[in-house]
Amino acid sequence: MTEPTAALPAAQPHPQLDQLIAVLAYLRAPGGCAWDAEQTHESLTRYLVEEAHELIDAIEHGTPDDVLEELGDVLYQVLFHADIAAARSENAFTIEDVAARSTAKMVGRHPHVFGTVVADTADAVAANWETWKRQEKPARTSVLDGVAAGLPALQRADKLLGKAEGLGVAVPTPGDEPVADEAALGQQLLALVAQARAAGLDTERAMRGALRGLEQSIRDAESHNAQPAL
Repeated sequence: MTEPTAALPAAQPHPQLDQLIAVLAYLRAPGGCAWDAEQTHESLTRYLVEEAHELIDAIEHGTPDDVLEELGDVLYQVLFHADIAAARSENAFTIEDVAARSTAKMVGRHPHVFGTVVADTADAVAANWETWKRQEKPARTSVLDGVAAGLPALQRADKLLGKAEGLGVAVPTPGDEPVADEAALGQQLLALVAQARAAGLDTERAMRGALRGLEQSIRDAESHNAQPAL
């Protein structure tokens, strides 16, 4: 990765962030909280997923205060994992190492800001993004490297379609064929995701919105059925 030619912005003090880090360290230290001290990366995975989804929920139909709270919960998970890593006897790293790695990544992926590359529009940035990522991770042999297998299926389909389009791979198009089996259903769903992607729509968010509408219809039906007949 090339060194940035532009000066990095001056770092600002963050006393409340430092206080949160200190609270976490205190809870996991001897004499602190037994539950916190016993946690591992693996045991915390479910909470990381839950907190991320709660943040998404707050962003989509919560209040600014809800978003504030859920961002704190996600941040705490990051700090928790870093503290666990710092306590390891091998391959240890701290939250400072996490921040340094992230800073290097963000600077490297913005050569149009910190370097001499020209990309004046969001479209130009998006067009060069994969190239910058490949320069950052030359050991990767496939565009599929780094696409998380654990992503929700619709979201992963959108990611894979983007990779396919970049290579000129043909993708399914919506049709009127009846659904004969799961293979055919999968192709129709993939075609719908491709159609949504072409229109700039977020399939995962759209599905969450449809499900919220269904949930409200279920609640309305329950409320109606609970009313005594006249």
